[in-house]
Amino acid sequence: MERLFGHFHKLLKEVDDQFFRYIYKEINWNSRMIGLTGPRGVGKTTMLLQHIKTKLNVKDTLYVTAEDFYFVDHRLVDLADSFVKQRGKYLFIDEIHKYKDWARELKLIYDYHPELNVVFTGSSILDIKKGASDLSRRAVMYYMQGLSFREYLQLFHRITVDSYSIHEIIEHQVEASGLKYPLPLFADYLKTGYYPFALEEDYELRLRQIINQTLETDIPMFAEMNVSTGRKLKQLLAIIAKSVPFKPNMSSIATILSASRNNIADYCLYIEEAGMIAQLRDATGGIRGLGKVDKIYLDNTNLVYTLAESNSNIGNTRETFFFNQTRVGYDIINSSIADFQIDDMIFEIGGKSKGQKQVREAHYGFVVKDDIESGFGNIIPLWHFGLLY
Repeated sequence: MERLFGHFHKLLKEVDDQFFRYIYKEINWNSRMIGLTGPRGVGKTTMLLQHIKTKLNVKDTLYVTAEDFYFVDHRLVDLADSFVKQRGKYLFIDEIHKYKDWARELKLIYDYHPELNVVFTGSSILDIKKGASDLSRRAVMYYMQGLSFREYLQLFHRITVDSYSIHEIIEHQVEASGLKYPLPLFADYLKTGYYPFALEEDYELRLRQIINQTLETDIPMFAEMNVSTGRKLKQLLAIIAKSVPFKPNMSSIATILSASRNNIADYCLYIEEAGMIAQLRDATGGIRGLGKVDKIYLDNTNLVYTLAESNSNIGNTRETFFFNQTRVGYDIINSSIADFQIDDMIFEIGGKSKGQKQVREAHYGFVVKDDIESGFGNIIPLWHFGLLY
């Protein structure tokens, strides 16, 4: 246990506490048990360490990762018991899905130690969702996605811009006086601004490693897939990447992958929950419901530039950005007359020459244009939707 404290203190010294992710202020840190999910690489670990460094007494706190060799022959529930006996108050457990029977043991820890606050994270979102159902009356769950354009400006360029609601954006209330030239920075963000580790070297190599680890390890472990089935996930992602926005035809995909048609929808759900793709559904259920999948996008624009490569096109990139940024706070679905619908608002996405044709019949229609700095009437700059969170 002494080694765990040593590793924790080393990490704490190295963490930078100048920039906090959007979700930090939304979390009720006083809850007895908190679960934080999100794709690999979006900054979950950093945020935990920042919270400890700035808000807690280190003497009362322990951070561990469930990947540590300590847990090969030690149980999580025993660690918690020993920690409480040393007057510990705050236990943080990273990558909890790496620990077998984690949900059952967290349940025991919660029941046995009412004086202990527990925060856990997981990148295998499907596994966390499955386990969280057992903790439904105990754990408060939060989901964190990658950087918004606003966060990118702050983290990468020290430019501070306020966040705005979608209604403030369509009413042209955005003020960004500190941002003189948004378009070049926006173009950089689309390519390399979604993941915080882009500040470090070998960004594309690290991103590809995350993709491979997600498809070859995280999903197969959760779904108990064999190696050959795991390879089909990579094939499926490659098919989607080459033709996004992708209108799914399950029968043709099944033929290409030599897989059952019934399995393709499950594969897509696994990849979506792992943060690699985003499925746009129709009005029967919305993004959070069970609506029919109308289009499949790569999850974010950095994945577009990394995976689609020469097959990427600017139209798809624009739609991917809009979908990715708006889904954090809004239920976004497919529109029958334009690209997207949020509540009663219809949005058509395009370049600066995009016309009004698709939204002409809409009662509340907007044309979202790339390559413009400011808007007027029902014309909104695309980059403004990067200020939502």
